[in-house]
Amino acid sequence: MESASIAHGAHVGHPPEANRSSRIDAQLLGVLLFIISEAMLFGSFFTAYFFIRVVQNEPWPPDPFDFPVAVATMNTAILVSSSFTVHYALHSIKRGNRRGLQVGLATTFLLGAMFLFTQVNEYFKAGFSISDGAFASVFYGLTGLHGAHVFVGLTLLAIMNVRTLRGHFTPDAHMGVECAGIYWHFVDVMWIIVWSTVYIL
Repeated sequence: MESASIAHGAHVGHPPEANRSSRIDAQLLGVLLFIISEAMLFGSFFTAYFFIRVVQNEPWPPDPFDFPVAVATMNTAILVSSSFTVHYALHSIKRGNRRGLQVGLATTFLLGAMFLFTQVNEYFKAGFSISDGAFASVFYGLTGLHGAHVFVGLTLLAIMNVRTLRGHFTPDAHMGVECAGIYWHFVDVMWIIVWSTVYIL
């Protein structure tokens, strides 16, 4: 009885650690679940896109409009390159290479900013507005949704860059970089799908 009281007293103010039903880190699981929800959001926009293309049964884009395929392709190369740099940053900190982490994250941020700037510039030179028909609405809807995700990704990368400069990450503690990297890879994959369906097909 006395030992039970002592054991009970030992836990006062210090509740036992919560039981984990999964081996995956809670933060990482949260990011993955968030990405799944975002994929479903993109799925709804793609559904509208394909519905409009099937119902209209017209050339895409309709005459006399045209999409800057060359610029979009160049932007795709920029964003794909940023996936390699963020991957380099993560592997650098896993090996204790802080300089590599800094260079990788800074380069990723610059490439992402270049992509977003190019896309905004494309909007100004597109020659049509969102009110010029269903095709324009779905074009700006899909590319704008992706652009918003790029902006969120750039915000995360900016935070990771600041934290890196402050020495917050180590080979054993780098979950922030890993979660930001996973999100950035998701943004890259979604752009490849947007580029291939909207600009190429």
